Amino acid sequence: MKRIAFFVSPHGFGHAARAAAVMQAVSDGKATVEFDIFTTVPSWFFQDSMTAPFVYHELLTDVGLAQNTAFHADLPQTLRNLNAFLPFDKSYITDIALNIKRLDSCLIVSDISPMGIRVAREAGIPSVLIENFTWDWIYHQYIDSDTRFGSHIAYLRDLFISADYHIQTEPVCSPGDPDLKTSPVSRKVKTPADRIRRQLNIPDTAKMVLVTTGGIRQSYEFLYKLKHLPDIRFVLPGAGPNLEYRDNYLILPHRSDYYHPDLVNAADAVVGKAGYSTLSEIYQAGVPFGYVLRSNFRESKPLAAFIAGEMTGFAITESDFSSGKWISQTANLLCMKRLKRMAVNGSDQIADFIRQHFLQHHA
Repeated sequence: MKRIAFFVSPHGFGHAARAAAVMQAVSDGKATVEFDIFTTVPSWFFQDSMTAPFVYHELLTDVGLAQNTAFHADLPQTLRNLNAFLPFDKSYITDIALNIKRLDSCLIVSDISPMGIRVAREAGIPSVLIENFTWDWIYHQYIDSDTRFGSHIAYLRDLFISADYHIQTEPVCSPGDPDLKTSPVSRKVKTPADRIRRQLNIPDTAKMVLVTTGGIRQSYEFLYKLKHLPDIRFVLPGAGPNLEYRDNYLILPHRSDYYHPDLVNAADAVVGKAGYSTLSEIYQAGVPFGYVLRSNFRESKPLAAFIAGEMTGFAITESDFSSGKWISQTANLLCMKRLKRMAVNGSDQIADFIRQHFLQHHA
């Protein structure tokens, strides 16, 4: 059995979702592979997302952006985290590389962990970078507010460039000359939409709207306003500690029995934060998207351009989302056409690339 190590950024759940989708696609292709996952994303996330065999190694592989809320970053704390994390201590990297050698990994895949690339070089094995942005590109917008980001940007840029193979996934923020460019990568649906709707006790005649901020817990001030639309059922993952039915809406805990891609696929529309994995799941499902962009976050503009060109929906401001003003636009969202998606899932494109380059003679 071949072993592949994945170093995954713990910034939100989007990178973990993309990595899990790729690992599952590699495994589905009948490759005899076990994965070693290095991250601080909870192990349950991968247990819920994959049937592929893996071993979990808790390791801080990236600091990303410190978040105050689902929509706002804490830049001073981000800088403190970067100062503590970078540059990498050589002896620490050597210890991790020795562990990778003991595991007999044939490859390190990084989503978008710079540590994985550095460890691969130390271990003398190939590295693959998967990204729709890199941190040097994200941090660049913050130099004007704090020039101390500059040294970290230069260090990270050199690391990301040094990856042996480079894969970019749509929506790409900073197009380059990668070894592979793919469609959006998302985890695949497990349970048919009609079964999910029955499990959620949603009548056949009712419309279902999913309200989500991705992998971040969120409390909402607008819940009482939802009952003004009694013919619509709203489902809100991460909005409370327990599963709870209230009026015409359902609160789900942060980790529930309902798989997020299944909820997206079962919905008639989705409202929430435009993060990578949520966008990709909505893209695959083809449902309309009332999307909220993060202010002061450089990824937002390319995501908005992709939604406008490839998806259906409209933008909702942060203030309108928080206050519930968006609720009056729900009917307009539900009138939009659901798209039939013919494009291949980017996870399969990446899995093919990995098999051809690293597993062809070992499957």
